[in-house]
Amino acid sequence: MKTAEALSQEIAACRSIAESLDRRVTVMEVCGTHTVAICRSGLADLLGENIRLVSGPGCPVCVSSQGYIDAAVAAARAGLTVTTYGDMLRVPGSDMPLAAARGEGARVVTVYSALEALYYAEAHPDEDVVFAAVGFETTAPATALAVKAAAGGPANFTALFSHKRILPAMMALVAAEDLQIDAFLCPGHVSVIVGSEEYEPVAATGRPCVVAGFEPLDVARALRMILEQVRSGEARVENEYTRAVRPGGNPAAKRLLEEVFEPAQEYWRGIGMISESGLAPRGGFRRFDAAERHGIDIKEVPEPAGCRCGEVIRGAIDPEDCALFADRCRPTSPVGPCMVSREGSCGAHYRYSRRPA
Repeated sequence: MKTAEALSQEIAACRSIAESLDRRVTVMEVCGTHTVAICRSGLADLLGENIRLVSGPGCPVCVSSQGYIDAAVAAARAGLTVTTYGDMLRVPGSDMPLAAARGEGARVVTVYSALEALYYAEAHPDEDVVFAAVGFETTAPATALAVKAAAGGPANFTALFSHKRILPAMMALVAAEDLQIDAFLCPGHVSVIVGSEEYEPVAATGRPCVVAGFEPLDVARALRMILEQVRSGEARVENEYTRAVRPGGNPAAKRLLEEVFEPAQEYWRGIGMISESGLAPRGGFRRFDAAERHGIDIKEVPEPAGCRCGEVIRGAIDPEDCALFADRCRPTSPVGPCMVSREGSCGAHYRYSRRPA
């Protein structure tokens, strides 16, 4: 009961502060897990008219480019063994998803970590194994560890790199002239690695930033902290998720990332190419780059016709604004990645927020 009472008090405080403002405040939750928590709890409907929550580029599967998916499918169909997280299997490619390629006989293996992909390569020395290395700073250290371990391990292991850094994407969204984002609910998982101090450049643009945990109470408390900043005319970084996130993050994980990777430009679905938003292998670790070793070409490819996942990822529209949502595009027959992933905004809205026709 104490948690329920605390949640009720935080929601009431959010409503009270928001109603005292002379404008509507748009808050972007960057993390897909926050999107799911907000939709599942119905929190957005309880906050009143003066606060709007929009989803951002916080789903690593969703922001992976169409060209990357096509490249992974092509690699599998060409005889390479592609190891991947489960969410990637059903993301539609231009011709087919990885799951369909596997149905045709291609070797596509589901793994739960980069190290599991490395262990698979050790156990199957006659196969050329490619790990689909996607994700933000949360999963990138595990990939770095696997790549570092591979330096003294199997020669048949490579990774198709598409790791992304959250901060450059946030700064790109802040600079977008067609978007109005007043504040950010900053991701919890990523912040465990990079630390709450990572978002100081965003706050310096005049947008409050609060790192939040994933329970409804965490999110409501963080939103209240944001609204208090807006009311007082302040913009700074605060950390609601103090039980897991430190100002400087995880030093060991950051050192590992620095050792194995270097910043590189990276393509984000819906946003485009962003300078230094990716992580590419540096120095001697480049020999584990599957694109170079196997000649895998990642091209810029348009999204499926009618799919507006890119606009959803940018916070430009809500999932329900897409004409395909809950019609042609459903979890059982997804057109775009935002309906496929467990952290995708369209999937979360379909499961928890969709109004019956």
